[in-house]
Amino acid sequence: MQKTDSRRAEIIQRLTDYVLAEGLSAASLRPLAKAAGTSDRMLLYYFADKRAIITAVLEQISARLMGLISERTATEPLPLEELRRLLAELLFEDALWPYMRIWLQVAARAAMGDEHYRGVGEQIGRGFLDWGKMQLKADSAAQLEVDAARLLVSMEGMLFLKSIGLDDVNAKAL
Repeated sequence: MQKTDSRRAEIIQRLTDYVLAEGLSAASLRPLAKAAGTSDRMLLYYFADKRAIITAVLEQISARLMGLISERTATEPLPLEELRRLLAELLFEDALWPYMRIWLQVAARAAMGDEHYRGVGEQIGRGFLDWGKMQLKADSAAQLEVDAARLLVSMEGMLFLKSIGLDDVNAKAL
């Protein structure tokens, strides 16, 4: 790894920590540069523009989240309901809430018509869908596709309900 690649990776880690703590609304160029321990001009040396910065940070957030989830899920595929219960317990823990909060912010910006966030959100969502397929036990490939979609839809619905204070509804659903 070259020195610039190493420095860029270090910057991405710092920016990821910052965005997880402060949210996307605090992710303008100067505060990001400060969080990275550099100037905004140097930040743009490592990234083409702010969109490239945000994309790299969101990819890192997604990778961290998937790592945290994978550490605590079963080593063999599970039936849909079992995996859904396990994920619901994990995803709604306080320690993982910063990740969920960022995901909701991505979704909100995509819903407002921001094509960049829509593209990044779709990529991350499809990544989770693929991950779900690897974690699920199903009788056929067709059923696996359906179950992975159901898993994603139910997790996203539960996330939205938690964000608006309807934890009791989630509890009933589980």
